[in-house]
Amino acid sequence: MQIFETLAKYDYEQVVLCQDHTSGLKAIIAIHDTTLGPALGGCRMWTYVSEEAAITDALRLSRGMTYKAAAAGLNLGGGKTVVIGNPKTDKSEALFRALGRYIEGLHGRYITAEDVGTTVSDMDLIHQETRYVTGVSQAYGSSGDPSPVTALGVFRGLQASVREVYGTDDLAGKTVAVQGLGHVGYDLCRQLHEVGAKLIVTDISEAVVKRAVEEFGAAAVAPQDIVAAECDVFAPCALGAVISDDTIPLLRCRIVAGSANNQLAEERHGDTLHEMGILYAPDYVINAGGLINVADELEGYNADRAQKKVEGIYDIMRKIFAMSREFRIPTYQAADRMAEARIAAIKQVRSTFLPVSRSLLHRQ
Repeated sequence: MQIFETLAKYDYEQVVLCQDHTSGLKAIIAIHDTTLGPALGGCRMWTYVSEEAAITDALRLSRGMTYKAAAAGLNLGGGKTVVIGNPKTDKSEALFRALGRYIEGLHGRYITAEDVGTTVSDMDLIHQETRYVTGVSQAYGSSGDPSPVTALGVFRGLQASVREVYGTDDLAGKTVAVQGLGHVGYDLCRQLHEVGAKLIVTDISEAVVKRAVEEFGAAAVAPQDIVAAECDVFAPCALGAVISDDTIPLLRCRIVAGSANNQLAEERHGDTLHEMGILYAPDYVINAGGLINVADELEGYNADRAQKKVEGIYDIMRKIFAMSREFRIPTYQAADRMAEARIAAIKQVRSTFLPVSRSLLHRQ
């Protein structure tokens, strides 16, 4: 990897390599953009095949957080931490406290949170060394498990998508095929069931599928069959890259809207969905509820205020769909344009006022 060439291509601000021999910490903190505010992004722990793969992942994820925060209307930038190691065997108090000291050393430019491979308990350890961490235990003023709030945002985004296609956001009688019944996917099913939607579900866990069938009257299909299920909405709530050359020909839906990250295997697959007349709800917008929720902790967490902000995903999705129609572009491009326009506008404001501020200082 040509690191500086990569940083320049997407205008990254900073990459911090963190090493602590005593605890075994090997981590990368990537800060993509702080135009809108301090970078906020989770701490992921994973057994990467190489150090280069870990750096690549940190860079990719941090840039994604910039777009997610900007599109969600948050005054935050994008960042990410990846810790190289096995989350089942390599965790220790010393490791996370060492990481906390590195985060503290950034003096608020970056704020972390839990992510794949890390937990609330890990965030509590980081919190012993720095206040620049969210998603800690509720005893410290945290919002707790973000999954229900993330599911709420997906539900509201799904309603906006159905309105765009069918002219009403009433989900009663609509069939939604949910791929993945983790915490977010399962709670999404609950909300859909409560408004009268019909559910088709799948998961690698037979027990959770059985539970969904019993609680929600869902129809169960094998994991390999969910993409081809006949439905109004296909909701990917498991792994990314589910929309690909192999799966697109199988789709029998009018909408793709779910909580999974990076649903498009490649951007061109968003173009293909657009050409086919299948509405795609950009993943980093519709699944932003968790980020919105933990961001509220920075103001002193208020559940009602956070929920109101998450409900706003409905209106954000409506704006994206309107832009897509107006400019005749795929929805993923519309979402990117909206995020980039907001960042550019604030950059312009700062560049306009900074020289004035400096001139005033020189006069004093």
